[in-house]
Amino acid sequence: MRVAVLGSAGSWYVRQLCRAGREQGHDVTPLTFPDLTAQAGPDGTRFRSDTYDLAACDAVFVRTMPPGSLEQVITRMDLLHGLEASGVRIVNPPRAIECAVDKWLTTQKLCQAALPVPDTAVCEDADTALELYDRFGGDVVVKPLFGSEGRGMLRVDSPEMAWRVFRTLERMGAVICVQRFLGGGGGDYRILLLDGQVLGAMHRSAAPGEFRTNAAQSGICSPWTPSAEAVELARAAARVTGCLFCGIDLIRDSSGRLNVLELNAVPGWKALQKVCEIDVPERLFRWLGASGPGNRKKPLCRDSTWTSMDRNRNDLPPHHVPSEKHE
Repeated sequence: MRVAVLGSAGSWYVRQLCRAGREQGHDVTPLTFPDLTAQAGPDGTRFRSDTYDLAACDAVFVRTMPPGSLEQVITRMDLLHGLEASGVRIVNPPRAIECAVDKWLTTQKLCQAALPVPDTAVCEDADTALELYDRFGGDVVVKPLFGSEGRGMLRVDSPEMAWRVFRTLERMGAVICVQRFLGGGGGDYRILLLDGQVLGAMHRSAAPGEFRTNAAQSGICSPWTPSAEAVELARAAARVTGCLFCGIDLIRDSSGRLNVLELNAVPGWKALQKVCEIDVPERLFRWLGASGPGNRKKPLCRDSTWTSMDRNRNDLPPHHVPSEKHE
């Protein structure tokens, strides 16, 4: 199969995916988002990176959504939607990436699906954030809405720190996202799922003097065999967000109940691969080979597009329905 890997230049993960795919006989090419171009006209849509035709791919693995302006990020997502509409399999699907990249949207959707999540709230003013800080027990984690590997997270456990942090974020015009701290010294758990199947799982605990358990923040990882309850909770979270390949972080609250802490649609696997002794890229390409490429469709051209907004709304592709927010 012809496969593109969208990632950062020089990324270890991109190199590992290219290695595994080529070992299995696939044509694998690394690409970066800033080099992509899209075109629409009488001859249909075109998606390219220099002379490389992405629409001719059987699959595209998305390994990053790099920082950029609002216009750049939206255009990149539009391009992924367009490729998917052309029949290219995107891992993860654009809708799943749009959801999982936003910590609040993910938590909101999980909660609305009746899955257990820690007390979490978003607001824009410091006074409300201070009220939430008190309501959540005076010990919270302040998170950026977008980010990974624990970067930008801050544990706030004193009124003075809360006042300073929330006032600063308010002056910056930032959204303030606060979550009840559930650490308690027990660490948390990561389950790596691929199409509902567990590739590996590990327990993570924070390094001395640190509250973040992420491996990128010197977290201590060890093998873990998840219970049937934990696996089903992880699968349910993946279904809610639409993720095929994802890392789900679980944590126990004071009653011992498992909560979904976070979900990552572009999960790292370096630490888990060492702990669980598995070759994650090899498993990804084996799955891709077994499940097959996307459903190739004829690109839409001008003659086949809708000529009037009188058409039934159900005829429109879901992500182009007017006035409805992407899920």
